Amino acid sequence: MNFFEQQERARWRARRLVLLFVLAVFCIILVVDLVVLAGFGWVRTDAISGRPVSSMPRLADNLPLLAWTSLATAVAIGLASLYRIVDLRQGGGVVAQGLGGVLVSPDTSDPLHQRLRNVVEEMAIAAGVPVPEVYVLDREAGINAFAAGYAPADAAIAVTRGALQHLTRAELQGVVAHEFSHILNGDMRINVRLIGLLFGILALALVGRLLLSVRYGRGGRATIALLGLGMALLVTGYIGVLFGRLIQASVARQREYLADASAVQFTREPAGIAGALKKIVALGSGSVLTANSEEISHMLFAAGFQQRFLATHPPLVERIRAIEPDFESSELASLRQYLVRHPLALETPEMPGLARVGNGASGALASRLGAGLAPPRLALDADRISARIGRPRPEQMAAAARLVEALPGVLARAARSDEWVIEVVCYLLIDSDADIRDRQLLLVAQTMGLDSERRLNNLLGAVPRLTPTLRLPLLEIAFPSLRRRPAVELQRLLELVERLIHADGRVEVFEYVLARLLAAQVRDVLHPGASGAPGSARLSARQPAVRDLLILLAIHGRPGDPAAATAALRVGLDTLGLEHEASSPLSAADWPRRLDRALERLAALRPADQERLVRALIATVSHAGIQQSETELLRAIAAALRVPIPIPA
Repeated sequence: MNFFEQQERARWRARRLVLLFVLAVFCIILVVDLVVLAGFGWVRTDAISGRPVSSMPRLADNLPLLAWTSLATAVAIGLASLYRIVDLRQGGGVVAQGLGGVLVSPDTSDPLHQRLRNVVEEMAIAAGVPVPEVYVLDREAGINAFAAGYAPADAAIAVTRGALQHLTRAELQGVVAHEFSHILNGDMRINVRLIGLLFGILALALVGRLLLSVRYGRGGRATIALLGLGMALLVTGYIGVLFGRLIQASVARQREYLADASAVQFTREPAGIAGALKKIVALGSGSVLTANSEEISHMLFAAGFQQRFLATHPPLVERIRAIEPDFESSELASLRQYLVRHPLALETPEMPGLARVGNGASGALASRLGAGLAPPRLALDADRISARIGRPRPEQMAAAARLVEALPGVLARAARSDEWVIEVVCYLLIDSDADIRDRQLLLVAQTMGLDSERRLNNLLGAVPRLTPTLRLPLLEIAFPSLRRRPAVELQRLLELVERLIHADGRVEVFEYVLARLLAAQVRDVLHPGASGAPGSARLSARQPAVRDLLILLAIHGRPGDPAAATAALRVGLDTLGLEHEASSPLSAADWPRRLDRALERLAALRPADQERLVRALIATVSHAGIQQSETELLRAIAAALRVPIPIPA
């Protein structure tokens, strides 16, 4: 099942989640109505004698009461869910912080934190998604992890201290790859929404528990009524807990097998994630968290608390056997003895073999990066790259690791710093021409202040010019720090970026790409709940936008060569089954605005049509070998379409 099929399944799971929530609310309302009817229902009396006619309240006599009760229950659940959903709109970091997560500092000296950050950055760059924030649950000795957020742009990955201490780098990669699968497949968005919905279902139990915990004065009818109401709400609320567990189990169990399989494809090392699962079974601490994890149990890598019924995760041994069919439970005894003798699996923070570059394509790429040269033109296959969307391979991870390693240290540290990240973005747009540079520095001083201009000059003095292949990786590792800046500052930065780009009167491809990637980041940070969901528009209704998109991509890949651009365009149109209009000359006039209009029209495509369009885009750029400008432009287009295209390797 490829990325686009997973997105379609995510849409179906989201609809099913809403249906299950509605059914749960209906059942809770029914139970509340029965409790109210039994405890507070009106008893009919004889009009003459005034005596009760029946000891049981009748439904017909209590319809107004039940109607108001049903409405009040539905409103209470809805408001509670809405409150939690709004609270989670700040991004995945809120979930991590709620469990005691600590953000990994950019200048951390902890080798375990450094190793985790390196693994997350490499995977994000390899997959073609924004680098998520990284948190560590420092008080948790068990082995566990989760990813939270509405979209990749506001995602956070949290890993327990126990996982960092007990897992080797390969095993940690397997766990992180499992969480990236949830990010890429659309599971993460569903998981966060499920937290909000479940909070509404559980709200009645919380209110009931509160009423029972209040110290009342002397007993009386009011006190008895409040205690009775509290007990009724508590019982009803735990019925909601039952429904919540049912929903969590139905949403989470099968996806864990799929995420495990995706992690194996990602790392191509089954022993990594299998080893992590084995250590959870073998270690006494397992995967249990000391923090209250019931609310997010469906999001965790493994069960966060002892679940005796309706477990949200499949049994660990079954997950291990799905990866290693010949696994025997007897292996766990020897592993347990080994872990007693070697409780910590500390390794160097860098990937083994990272500095050793072999021969062939990887070696040639690394040598060119070291020399500051552009990479060679790479022949890409549309079918192969399309199949790897959302499922990058180890060669992509190795290429991403080399790119991050090749970044100048001063720029990498600045990109990971909240204080310097604004200047890093500006640094990437500074022109080599002295006059234009002076105008740009003046704009920075006017918009961001003199301190910002000073920091920018320091970066330019340390690294006057950055290799083009390293520009996007530098921007990508800057995104987590950028997302933590105030909203007002981000808006000012967007305006400054546009002014810096137009300081020389023209728009380069990389400048356009940076502006659009930055705008997408800011949009998703400011409005995370409105991002990430697949659309439903059809490609057949967007053909003019498709043609414009392919034309501009072909022209930028073959500047000054109309014949080659026309040939590349024809390949893209043929992939979609569209006719080529030979009489229409290819023109790049006003290309940024035309490209923006085309992407706006194509942003809400349904997953199946996204797949067709992406295959056509890849076929166009790979017709005669991909250029650096095409790689960058393809990344901006992919961000607009919300499709994570992996880096070439």
